[in-house]
Amino acid sequence: MSANVNEAIATISRKQGARAPLDGEPLTIRARRDVSDSVVEIEFVNPDGFSLSAWKPGAHLELTLPNGLVRQYSLCSDPDEIGSYRVAVLKDPRSRGGSAFIHDEVREGDVLMVSGPRNNFEFVEAPDYHFVAAGIGITPMIPMIEHAERTGATWKLSYLGRSRASMAYSDSLASRYPNKVDIRPDDEFGFPNLPALLGEPRDNVKIYACGPEGVLKALEGIVSDVWPADTLRLERFAPNDAEALTKNRTSFTVKLTLSGLEFEVPEGRNIVEVAEEAGASVIYSCMEGTCGTCETRIVCGEADHRDSILTDDEKNANEMMMICVSRAKSARLELEL
Repeated sequence: MSANVNEAIATISRKQGARAPLDGEPLTIRARRDVSDSVVEIEFVNPDGFSLSAWKPGAHLELTLPNGLVRQYSLCSDPDEIGSYRVAVLKDPRSRGGSAFIHDEVREGDVLMVSGPRNNFEFVEAPDYHFVAAGIGITPMIPMIEHAERTGATWKLSYLGRSRASMAYSDSLASRYPNKVDIRPDDEFGFPNLPALLGEPRDNVKIYACGPEGVLKALEGIVSDVWPADTLRLERFAPNDAEALTKNRTSFTVKLTLSGLEFEVPEGRNIVEVAEEAGASVIYSCMEGTCGTCETRIVCGEADHRDSILTDDEKNANEMMMICVSRAKSARLELEL
């Protein structure tokens, strides 16, 4: 689609008060506030006063920071209120520069380039939910909880963290939903007994979990053994298996069906890098298989999935792949790019 057509669509959308997803557009920080001893909430608005794009629980924004870093943060505001977006950012002591910059440098009135919303943590309708949030993993859960409450679904939240002071939104959640929210800081309860928190396996429930990798791996182990298939849905901050990204990196051939380009991906390279060098226009971000920006349709061939987004069923369907980390099991792949 041409730039002129894109601009025409964007102009019509603005006049109608709706927006297509943002693609690196400037948003103004209207408010900034501390929501725990290590988490800051940032509220974005359109500087022209127009409404923002609609979104659903589980979506995230991609921020391009003035220092050149690109980071993804879950939306924690109300999807029905598209006059602004809110995200919450943990100041990670192991920060690679993103969260530290936001905490130390970003202020009200600043303008950041924003893309999205995008959603790799789709919230599906179910009669019963168990939300398990650890630390900053609470952020995508808040819109999910509000949706479950509005629709009359049964739900409960197990919220884990270091201390109450570190747990963003814990007071407001506990006061608003006193019989459904279980706040369990480690300094009061010790390390969580996850099997006890989940209870007995049952049908017709979805467990949504987000947080540090150790908690997510433990949940996967517990649920996969005894719970019904497709009960657990996760959002990760880091690759599920970082070592797997560098194993068995044999070469393979890729054909891009939309551009007609064809090239070999050698064992030391990834599809994104080689496709760009061949002249393809590729959209990507994290290069770790965690953000979903580079998701691409498979036309022919079998993918070697190494991302941390697709479910097992989605990987077995072999319809889409994340080309920043995933490779090929077949000698040749054809991709819709």
